[in-house]
Amino acid sequence: MPPLALALILLSAVLHASWNLLIARARDTEAATALAVPIGALLVLPFTLPTWRVEAGVWPYLAATWVLETAYLALLAAAYRRADMSLVYPLARGLAPVIVLLVAALALGIPTTPLEALGVLGVGAGVLLVRGFGHGAAGSGDRAGTLLALTVAATIAGYTLVDRQGLQFASPTAYVVLALAVPGLVYLAAITRIKGRAAIRAELRPSTAFIGVAMFAGFGAALAALTIAPPASVAAGRESSVVIATVMAAVVLKERVGPRRLAGAVLVVIGVALLAVG
Repeated sequence: MPPLALALILLSAVLHASWNLLIARARDTEAATALAVPIGALLVLPFTLPTWRVEAGVWPYLAATWVLETAYLALLAAAYRRADMSLVYPLARGLAPVIVLLVAALALGIPTTPLEALGVLGVGAGVLLVRGFGHGAAGSGDRAGTLLALTVAATIAGYTLVDRQGLQFASPTAYVVLALAVPGLVYLAAITRIKGRAAIRAELRPSTAFIGVAMFAGFGAALAALTIAPPASVAAGRESSVVIATVMAAVVLKERVGPRRLAGAVLVVIGVALLAVG
C-alpha cells in the first residue's frame, strides 16, 4: 500500500473514532447525528469547490450509495437501541473489510496480495478480540443487536465497493459531499418528525459542528485512499478506529482496558502493518 494511502486511512480512522466519541457523549445521540451531517456539509462545501468534478457517469453510483448510507444510519441507530456500542461498533466495523475482500476478489476480480489478505484478516480478528466473545462479553447480549450489527457491516462493505467505482467519475471532494448530504437530509427529516424540532435545536453546539466536519473529512480521506489503494485494504485500515476508540475510552471516559483488548489492539496494529507493506 502506498504510504500516502496509509496516512489517509489512519487520518480517517482518528476522525471516525473522534466523532463517535462525541456522539456517544451527546445528550441525544440521534438528534446530534442528524444535525451534524447537514452542518458538516455546509461547512466543508466551500473547500470542495476548487477541486469539484462531477461527470454524468457518477449518478448511478451515487444513487446506490445514497440507499446504502441511509440504510447504514437507520440500521446503526436501531442496533444501538438494542445492544451496547461495545458490541455493535467493533462487530460492524470488524466484519466489513472481510466482506469487502471476498466480494472484491471473488465477484469484481480486484487483485489482493497475500500480505494484504493477511492484513485484512488480522485487523478483522483484532477488532473482534477487542470486542470479546463469550459469556458477559457484551452488555446486553441481544441477538437482535448482533444481527443488526451484521447488516451494518454489509452496508459498510456495500458503500465501500460502490464508492470505489463511483470515484472514477467524480473528485473525492465532490463525491463525499454528494454521497453524505442526501442521506443526511433524509435522516434529519426523519428524526425531526419523530422527536420534534426542539430536540434538534438542543443539539446546536460547537461539538455538533465538529462532528459534522469530522464525518466529511474522515470520509473524504477514505475516498482519497480508495483512488490509490485496494478497497479491502482501505476498509481494513479504517478499522483501526476501533483501537483508537478503545484508547480514547480509556483516557477520556476512564473505561478499564484489560489484557484482551490490549491483545486485540496489537493484532490490529500488525494487520495495518501488513497492509502497509503489502
